[in-house]
Amino acid sequence: MAAQEPSPPSSLEGNKPGFPKKILANNLEDKHLCNSCLKILRRPLQAQCGHRFCSYCFNKIVSSGPEKCNACIKEDLFEEPTSILKQGGAFPDNAARKEVEVLVAVCPNEGCTWTGTIKDFEASHEGHCDFAIILCPSCKELMRANEQERHDERECPERTLNCKYCKEPFILKNIKVEKEKIHDHERQCSYEHLNLLLHFIMGIKVSLESLQPQSLEVAGHKLQELHQSLRDLELKMSQLGGGGAAASVQGSFTPLPSAVGAALELQVQNEKTKVVELSRRCQELELKVNTFENIVCVLNREMECSCTTMEAYNRQHRLDQDKIEILNNKVRQLERTVSLRDLSIVEMEGKMREMSAATYDGIFVWKISDFTKKRQDAVAGRAPAMFSPAFYTSKYGYKMCLRIYLNGDGTGRGTHLSLFFVVMRGHSDALLKWPFNQKVTLMLLDQNNREHIIDAFRPDISSSSFQRPVSDMNIASGCPLFCPLSKLDSKNSYIRDDTIFIKAIVDLTGL
Repeated sequence: MAAQEPSPPSSLEGNKPGFPKKILANNLEDKHLCNSCLKILRRPLQAQCGHRFCSYCFNKIVSSGPEKCNACIKEDLFEEPTSILKQGGAFPDNAARKEVEVLVAVCPNEGCTWTGTIKDFEASHEGHCDFAIILCPSCKELMRANEQERHDERECPERTLNCKYCKEPFILKNIKVEKEKIHDHERQCSYEHLNLLLHFIMGIKVSLESLQPQSLEVAGHKLQELHQSLRDLELKMSQLGGGGAAASVQGSFTPLPSAVGAALELQVQNEKTKVVELSRRCQELELKVNTFENIVCVLNREMECSCTTMEAYNRQHRLDQDKIEILNNKVRQLERTVSLRDLSIVEMEGKMREMSAATYDGIFVWKISDFTKKRQDAVAGRAPAMFSPAFYTSKYGYKMCLRIYLNGDGTGRGTHLSLFFVVMRGHSDALLKWPFNQKVTLMLLDQNNREHIIDAFRPDISSSSFQRPVSDMNIASGCPLFCPLSKLDSKNSYIRDDTIFIKAIVDLTGL
């Protein structure tokens, strides 16, 4: 099977250029780009001129000596000596690195759904994605990383197979062409393997004479394993047509008592080799542990600084929250004041409209526009009645208004337009004569000035409608059958431009 791709460099190394732009999930800012490779910064360095480079890119630029900063030249900011890039002329930009590491990233390989930060991408995904496209080093075919093992074992036309005895490699395509030659090679290897085993057994037999009796039992199991190996070889030789060789093995082998020989010494040497290898690995691990301890110390100091900064931010945040609460209370107070002012303004505007429409001679003309819509609202019951602005008999006289039902009221509901006269409470009521006893004339004006609809009445002084008001207005009194609606439905001169005019005249005799 072909060798796997090397693991990505650790965060302490800098032997790769920047990250590809397409791994970024959000919009890319220019400040996160290397000024050399134009990719996303990987372990950024900041030169004396202020431009940022990947650690790998900067070291590559200055590897052959000091170089001019191309970014300074491009921006027309070149200035010696700050725009000269050289070894030791840049420092790690940890702030930029932290900004880059927290950016949201996606895997650029098609089909992969991995998401995370750029820090996670570098630490655990870059170089390990199963969807990465790689090149077979033998046949040069492109494939996904998760298909490499199957390709190397089953599909690659350039894969190799080893002789099961001497491990000599054969290329697959050659095996298909030279089958007979390879078969002869395996048969010859089996003979040589058998001869080596025979010499090894004979060496054990000779060394038995020098062994102590108590050591024989220890080696008994080794001999049983050799017997089994010999039987396996006999079976393989018979399959390859080597019956004669098998017979010679049987003739030269005699049962041996349990023994310890050169095989045990070989095992001891192997154990010693393993101990040496373990010692070497322990030293490497100790070196790595020391390195990581130094890193942890640095990180602890940074964490302490961060905690101190965070506490200061929290204190400031609490102070800001208190100020915000105070300001919110002030805003609520201002909102209440503004609401009261708005109500006062609305009330004042109503009074101003009333004053502008008021008359002080007992004659009042009421203009009602949008007659059709208001009539429909009356029919639907949404606004059955309307009140006119107030008018007066004099500046300090009686205060009055009109009330109209566009779809009728009482006996005139649905058939007539009903019009009523209302006595209202005024500022000078204490100076006036009560009950109200002035003749009232109500008119629907013909806008051609030909035939006005007129009705008049003199107040019933026993009615509560004409006594001095004790509330804003008395009960309306007037003409429920003032005007048939049929006159208004047909073509007429009372309605023009969707507007009618109502006129009230109060007789001022005796006032």
